[in-house]
Amino acid sequence: MWIFLIIVALIAVWLISMFNSLVILKNRVDESASDINVQLKRRHDLIPNLVNTVKGYAQHENELFTRVTEARSNAVAAGQGDMQQKAQAENMLSSTLRSLFAVAENYPELKANQNFLALQEELSDTENKVMAARRFYNTNVRDYNIRRETFPTNLFATQFNFTKRELFELEDIKEKEVPNVDFGNNAQPASAQPMQNEAHSDTKPAVEPTPMPEPSQDDQSSENRDQNS
Repeated sequence: MWIFLIIVALIAVWLISMFNSLVILKNRVDESASDINVQLKRRHDLIPNLVNTVKGYAQHENELFTRVTEARSNAVAAGQGDMQQKAQAENMLSSTLRSLFAVAENYPELKANQNFLALQEELSDTENKVMAARRFYNTNVRDYNIRRETFPTNLFATQFNFTKRELFELEDIKEKEVPNVDFGNNAQPASAQPMQNEAHSDTKPAVEPTPMPEPSQDDQSSENRDQNS
């Protein structure tokens, strides 16, 4: 009887320990997801002022401003959805922001505007905080998913409503920038070199054979004496 009670008590302790560990990991995931939402909201709040500042110098870029505004609205609306939908909306917003900064490069006065520089610096700082929050969130999601999928915890995780959580795959606004590589004007493709050598060899004049000197009379007399002998 006592052995049976001890076994039941050990099973109960194990189930309680397993449940509590899953609760702790789940709460960490939810907390880190909340940190992401805070930083994304800060990012969304900066964009209208940034668009208005650029619009003062590039008024004819109305199509771009419309796309940025729509992408921001979609990102705000996706904040209530799951992480996958939120990531897709934020990545689309990052794409439009890259286009906005590319346009700003064509206006030196805008690049020197103090308000624009302050907004750009604040947005860059927000982007760094978003990426840090994303890494923290993904780390917690990884630990949580590993725990809930490990035997024998996986036998009870679903029954306790511990579902799988998705990673937050977010692109950095600077990741897609293409480096400007200048090879210089004197560089030539390697494949063009043989063609140039071949063309040079076609235009080079052929070397004429050197004519043999005609034999002198003394040489002819000596040759006749050799034949008679």
